[in-house]
Amino acid sequence: MITPFNPGLTDSRIDRADQIRIDEERLADVQYSLRARLLKLDDLDPEIGPDGALSWGSMADRPDGAELLFLGLDGETPCFAPLIEDAPPAGQRAYAVWRYLDIMPPEEAATYAAARSLIEWHRGHLFCSRCGTRSEVAKAGWGRKCPNCGADHFPRVDPVVIMLATFEDKALVGRQPRFPPDRYSALAGFVEPGESLEGAVARELFEEAGVRATSVRYLSSQPWPFPNTLMMACIAPVEDDALTLDKEEIEAAKWVTRQQVQDAFDGAVDAQFIAPPHFAIAHTLLRAWVDGK
Repeated sequence: MITPFNPGLTDSRIDRADQIRIDEERLADVQYSLRARLLKLDDLDPEIGPDGALSWGSMADRPDGAELLFLGLDGETPCFAPLIEDAPPAGQRAYAVWRYLDIMPPEEAATYAAARSLIEWHRGHLFCSRCGTRSEVAKAGWGRKCPNCGADHFPRVDPVVIMLATFEDKALVGRQPRFPPDRYSALAGFVEPGESLEGAVARELFEEAGVRATSVRYLSSQPWPFPNTLMMACIAPVEDDALTLDKEEIEAAKWVTRQQVQDAFDGAVDAQFIAPPHFAIAHTLLRAWVDGK
């Protein structure tokens, strides 16, 4: 582990093997290997076994018209995911898949997250942004190339800060209207062009809750494939605990103690709120604060 915090959707055991992506001969070798496996998906949702592990088939299971995305090597096993380009991009937070993520081993969830993000990126970027021509899958699925103007396009992620404001011995949690009832989480927001992570944390806390950060400490990060974001977790002490909420963004917010967060983790009957799911970095962030890390 590079980070001691072990956020969900990280640490896939698959080697992304970039050296194979750029070598057409080696790519053909692994694609036609008898060891090659194809990830089984129901559109964007994973097919999993009773133990939460991903299901894999042979290359003979490739859907008609599907492109192959090379995920990498699991030991000596080449792993691919199918891409059906003309399927509509999801573009929605996929709460239905959370029941799968709840039981998937972390390394399996990380592999799935990479595959899902890559598929959604392709579906949302079928045409060249320079000339408008339909582009083609390139670099074993880790890029697209325009056959008209030659422009190369590569997957991008949207940077998002997720932060826990603290004051004295309390932390701030909030909820949006789309959250399940009683669920609270850390506040979050997109990093804007020309903005540092620290600047984004300070701006979002003031815009959403009316509190001013006095410092910002980075904790850890997590890929979040709904659809293509990189969540960067921070802790930020603030000047005071007076709240002024942006009701367009935050339905409710409150200060909670370490014991109240622990009660939420434990599912206590008198818990003040429902904690974020264990695979979300908001959970990791709250756990680090409760444990004094």
